[in-house]
Amino acid sequence: MLAASDDLALVGDAADGATALRIIEELQPEVVLLDMRMPGMSGLDILKCLRKHWPQLAVLILTTFDEDELILRGFQAGASGYLLKESSLETLFQAIRVAVHGEIVMQPEIMARVLSYIRPPAFKSHSPSLPASLELTRREQEVLAGVANGERSKEIAKRLGITERTVRAYLTNIYTKLEVDSRASAVAAAIHRGLLPGKDV
Repeated sequence: MLAASDDLALVGDAADGATALRIIEELQPEVVLLDMRMPGMSGLDILKCLRKHWPQLAVLILTTFDEDELILRGFQAGASGYLLKESSLETLFQAIRVAVHGEIVMQPEIMARVLSYIRPPAFKSHSPSLPASLELTRREQEVLAGVANGERSKEIAKRLGITERTVRAYLTNIYTKLEVDSRASAVAAAIHRGLLPGKDV
């Protein structure tokens, strides 16, 4: 499939987790496509290991519609995004291109399922809330919602009628308040703290 692209190259593949980690260490790819269900090690264990040793690596999870809990756990573990296994070839290519630049890849149908899986207040009861002085402003919530929906900075800026520079400033504030350093971590922290209770937040 990747051979059909002019700007993407397959540098290695693996049938199990141990082999995957060895190949990633040897070849240092920019993006990893990861199945959550693999022999030997689970995709979630592989993801945690990748985040520990190669935090800069973009990891896209290939998933199906019956893995809501795994998607959520993977998001909290620092996945760069998710793709349905039946996604089109062009969707796959574009997701890889976006992920390599540090953007979150989240198809709307997957985000809708993740957010519907979270049912406040039960989820919130186990999640620490932000101190009042660090609560996200309405505009910061709008920016974060755009990030969670897979929008790029320029798309968020256009939707909100602000500049990309302002979007980046809001993201910096969000990172500080949530004590994270990336878009994926910000969305994961927001989910953990119940700050994304619904698709339209």
